[in-house]
Amino acid sequence: MPKTTAAQQFLAVEGIREDAVILKNGELRVVIMCSALNFALKSGDEQDAIIFQYQNFLNALDFSVQFVIHSRRLNIAPYLDALKERQKDEDNELLKIQITEYSEFIRTFVDITNIMSKTFYVIVPFTPAILEQKGGFLGGIGSLLGLNRKTTDTEQQNSFEQHKNQLWQRVDTIVGGLQRFGVRSAPLNTEELIELFYGLYNPTEFEKTATSPPENR
Repeated sequence: MPKTTAAQQFLAVEGIREDAVILKNGELRVVIMCSALNFALKSGDEQDAIIFQYQNFLNALDFSVQFVIHSRRLNIAPYLDALKERQKDEDNELLKIQITEYSEFIRTFVDITNIMSKTFYVIVPFTPAILEQKGGFLGGIGSLLGLNRKTTDTEQQNSFEQHKNQLWQRVDTIVGGLQRFGVRSAPLNTEELIELFYGLYNPTEFEKTATSPPENR
C-alpha cells in the first residue's frame, strides 16, 4: 500500500501564532481584511481624490504588500434558514405566504445569476535579515568550527516578539493609509486566520459546515 504524504508538507505555512502567519522559511505575514469601495458611484471629484490618495499611499510604502480578492459563490442557506424560522414564529397568515414567496424568489434569483461574494485582503510581510536567518557572520564561522548551539526557547520568543513588533508597525501604516481614502480595514486574529485557511484548503468541507442547519440543543 503506497505511503501517503500529509497535505501540510506541501503548504508554505508552518503555523499561526499571536495573529501572525509563520512561514516555513521563517517569514511572517499578517492578513488584513478590507471593506469594499464602490468607486463607480462616486462623483468625478471624489474619484480623483481617491486615486490621488491611493497613489500617495503606495508611494509612501517602503515595503511590499500583496492585494488579494477572494471570490466564492454566495451562500444564502443561513439567510434562508433565518427566514424559515421567522416564518414559524409569524402568526399572520398573509405574512407567512409573503415570506415563502420571498424566500423562493431569493433562491431562484441567486441560482440564475450565480452571485459571487468577494472578500478583500491585504497581506503584509516581514522577512528577517539574511544574516539573522543564517545565524549571522559569526554563526557561519561557528558552523565551520562546530561551535554552533541551538537557540533557547527564551531567545526564540524574544526574536519572535521583535519581528512581530516590526511587522505590526507595518500593519498600522497600512490600516492608516487605507483609511485616508475611505477603506476600513482590520487584521485577522488567530481564530479568524485558522478559519480562513481551513476554508481555502477545504472549500467543500467548509461549505458543508456553513450550510448545514444548526443542531437543536
